Amino acid sequence: MIASSAPFVSGIVISGGEPTLQRDAVIALARYARTLDMKVAIQTNGLFPDTLDSLIQERLVDRIAIDYKTRWEGFSGIQGGYRTLPVANYEKNLKQSIGICKKASRDDILSELEIVITAFYENADYIGKISSEIGTTPLVLQQGEHKIIRMRETAPDMTNGEYICKQRNLQENHPPLTLAELKTIADDLGRTVRIRTREIGEISYESDWRRRDARKRKR
Repeated sequence: MIASSAPFVSGIVISGGEPTLQRDAVIALARYARTLDMKVAIQTNGLFPDTLDSLIQERLVDRIAIDYKTRWEGFSGIQGGYRTLPVANYEKNLKQSIGICKKASRDDILSELEIVITAFYENADYIGKISSEIGTTPLVLQQGEHKIIRMRETAPDMTNGEYICKQRNLQENHPPLTLAELKTIADDLGRTVRIRTREIGEISYESDWRRRDARKRKR
């Protein structure tokens, strides 16, 4: 499929699930894309820094988007086929991944690096802390949507009707953050961010703090 698409596209995006969980497969896929002179992008949660480091050392990746999972999202149990993972371990691995990628960006190995936070009401308080941690690395606030994951392990007896009812109630009681609410979060960060929503796609947003500061300098 990659070979047949090569004449029409400039690159591939490797995503998941969590693609870096399958280190050898991801590296092999990236190597193959390089033989076709294609760019390679990775979307990852940053859990496996060694995989990212290997891709970077071989110069097999051009763009990395790190989906920063917040503590509220409960990244501490069995998720996506991972073994039980304490929150502290995820945060440690994530920070290592960000450090590796930031260095690669400074060394001009990566042409693009961004940190993506899926924003909910419940994790809004974490976003400022994350923004401070990542420094000047580009930040994306992505509109989150509450979902019920229907799995044998979590809801073996749930009928289709129950699932639909629970999903509807969840969406009515916990709707996604609006564009205005995401802008309010961004205003507190004092930086330019990109905001993604279903309604408008992606925009670049300069925080109100930055606009006020610019007006003061003009006076």
